[in-house]
Amino acid sequence: MTVAPLVVEIGFIFLLAAYLLHKYGNWTTHHVLVTIAVFVAWYFSFTVIFILPLDVSTTSYRQCLRDQVSTITTNSSAALPLVTGATETGNSTILPLLNVSITETALHHVFEIAPGKNEKKRCEIPWSHIPAGVLPSLWRVVYWTSQALTWLILPMMQSFSTAGDFTVGGKLRTAVVENAIYYGTYLLIFGILLIYVAAQPGMYLDGPKLKVICITASNTWGLFLLVLLLGYGLVEVPRICWNKSKRGHMLNYLYFKAAKLSTEKCEAEEKVDDVLEKMQQVSNTVPIGHPLRRCVEIILEKCPEEKKNAIRRRRQPLEESPGADVSERNLVRIHQQIIRALQAYHRTQCQWNMLIEEAFDWEDVARNEINPEHTFKPTFMPQRSSLLRALYTPIVEWYWKCLVRIWVFRTLAVVLATFSVIVVWSEMTFFTRSPTLSLFAVFVDLARRNYDYIAIELVSILTIAYLCVCAYYTVFKVRVLNYYYLAPHHQTDEYSLIFCGMLLCRLTAPLCLNFLGLIHLDSHVIKEKEILETAFTEIMGHMDVISIISDGFNIYFPILIFLLCLATYFHCGSRVLHMVGFEQFLGEDEMTADLIEEGKGLIKREKSRKKRYEEGEARRRQYQMRFGNQSGARGNHIEMDSDNNRHGMTRSGSDESARAELLRDVEPVDYTEERGGRVLDNFTESYSSFGSDPLKIDMSESRGYGFGKDFGKQTYSRMGHPPGGIFDDV
Repeated sequence: MTVAPLVVEIGFIFLLAAYLLHKYGNWTTHHVLVTIAVFVAWYFSFTVIFILPLDVSTTSYRQCLRDQVSTITTNSSAALPLVTGATETGNSTILPLLNVSITETALHHVFEIAPGKNEKKRCEIPWSHIPAGVLPSLWRVVYWTSQALTWLILPMMQSFSTAGDFTVGGKLRTAVVENAIYYGTYLLIFGILLIYVAAQPGMYLDGPKLKVICITASNTWGLFLLVLLLGYGLVEVPRICWNKSKRGHMLNYLYFKAAKLSTEKCEAEEKVDDVLEKMQQVSNTVPIGHPLRRCVEIILEKCPEEKKNAIRRRRQPLEESPGADVSERNLVRIHQQIIRALQAYHRTQCQWNMLIEEAFDWEDVARNEINPEHTFKPTFMPQRSSLLRALYTPIVEWYWKCLVRIWVFRTLAVVLATFSVIVVWSEMTFFTRSPTLSLFAVFVDLARRNYDYIAIELVSILTIAYLCVCAYYTVFKVRVLNYYYLAPHHQTDEYSLIFCGMLLCRLTAPLCLNFLGLIHLDSHVIKEKEILETAFTEIMGHMDVISIISDGFNIYFPILIFLLCLATYFHCGSRVLHMVGFEQFLGEDEMTADLIEEGKGLIKREKSRKKRYEEGEARRRQYQMRFGNQSGARGNHIEMDSDNNRHGMTRSGSDESARAELLRDVEPVDYTEERGGRVLDNFTESYSSFGSDPLKIDMSESRGYGFGKDFGKQTYSRMGHPPGGIFDDV
């Protein structure tokens, strides 16, 4: 017996959680408490997913020992004294066999010296066998820590991050009020279950039963949410893989999505402008010497840099400012509005950049598919390391994107669709013990009979991982939950990271309990008392205290997954939303076609803008290479220096040529556009912030689309950088 496999997996999970948090989060700007809390939530949730298969294989070995002891004691009376006399010390497991406490080591010793006919049936120890007593301790720490995170710590931190108060006490008070609905729902479920148990004749409450009621209430909430998420994800995950093999479909979908996201992005920008106008009025109202001026300065620190400077420049002197009639409550409300408006803006900006990058890639695929040279020529050269450029050559890229990738996605779609069908079938039939209809139970039982513990662990890991993918894909896909997003390159904000960690902790336990029911390792679900259960189930307990939950809800409610999958397959939800005015990508509607055309124009405009930016950067580099060493003083005019070169808009000393080049780089202004009045303001702000070099000006259109230096990542050309840590105000 060794714990080496367990230690290796725990180390691997640690590295996996750290890598994902590094990819999506930004520990240099996010508050350290947020980073630690999210890391612990992700780490413990992944621990359940990856360690539970080891628990299943170890339980299969214990079940084999129990079955063979029963056979030996029935067929050979000589073995009984050996069993009853086994008193070896070590990790013990209590088996209900003749009311005798025996150890796994002693049981294995029995099989080694038992009669020859039993040697063929001797149980094989799993390669990843974990001694008894280790997993129960691990599950206690993981489960109760996850519950504390998902119900107490993370919701409070999430609300704390958007609270507009200026003190810790005020932020905590706001967080408690905002989370009252969640706590109220949980307490309502807990109270109903408590009253039901107390009303049962002959039933009394004690500590263990109260613990089971708490776990039941949490799992009931999680199972309800899990069924809704799986009903959508089990269909959409295979379908999106199949659609990725169809270039025309993907381009139309991206154009449609660009049109909708463009509107949302404009609304976010307008909301930011409106809130900043309020902030300008407040800054003019509160004089410098007023006690509330500190709160005003805290709010200004959240504003974009150029807007913050403009507000401070327009501030009236102390003797000219009107009376300070702004209350602290009004400042709290404005502060909260600015935080949420900037979050919405940065979210839409990040989603927009990722969307247009994906659209550019699919347009390059469409253009290169007819290339007879079989060499991929992208419109914009991506930034890659030298090793990746050496391996991923243009020829390899052409064969992958234009030929191989299509069949890979189609094959993956077929495999995932088959897996989804197996999941739905098993969810509908896992409570039937004889005959065994759940296919996952058949697979695990067959592997257990052949002592193939690796197969048991692989089936368990793949099944749990696929269920998690389907559930969390729905969270970040459904329009109702679109406020949250996970963006790579460290672009995910604290609010979305906390939400993801909270949801992982909330759904992992009920998902794993549901999986144990699928493979028939929950004896209270399949009504089989002779089956040993995992250490995870022993810690979680059973729903026997509450018969309604144990006999009905947790067994038959997953059948609703089938109905939800049917509705998702036939786009019932999308059609209903489309009928009530929410545009959905259906492909057969006139409104959908109009949005596709609009999105195509937007993508074309963004591509032209990026081309002009890269051409300007190329000219700047050529100029530096040709004249950098000969005329250092002239080369300095190219760098940003808004203080010394405010009027030096020349590249070679000619104001006229610089203005002519600037006009060539800027698109004609559409004065019929709704927000046309803001075009010149946006351009003036961009020019004043970048200084004299016209090549460094962010040529944004009236809607605020623009590319920074690192196009494809989140840029904040207008709105500055995202807010700092959630504790900066205090």
